[in-house]
Amino acid sequence: MSESTITLSDAAAKRIAAVVAAEQDKHALRVSVEGGGCSGFSYKFDLEGAPQSDDLVITKDGATVVIDPVSLVYMSGSEIDFVDNLLGQSFQIKNPNAVASCGCGTSFSV
Repeated sequence: MSESTITLSDAAAKRIAAVVAAEQDKHALRVSVEGGGCSGFSYKFDLEGAPQSDDLVITKDGATVVIDPVSLVYMSGSEIDFVDNLLGQSFQIKNPNAVASCGCGTSFSV
């Protein structure tokens, strides 16, 4: 699979690199999709030591993101962004496949 199916914003890359650097034995941010959330699916973010053999690995400016093949089906064409505003700081997924999402930015439906 091509890395171009998922993109990483400059803000997200900078934040991921900083978070991972502060954690011993962690080298990447895992983004996955799981059932649940107020819109049917939700994104999950975890720090990861090493990617699995079938993961998509995205690198940018010292940041590494890994995504499993099942989650990739739901996230194809998405951009991972990091937002810092009055509501707080969070990673957000701009997903063109989502037909509905909720205000929290972590739940969606397809």
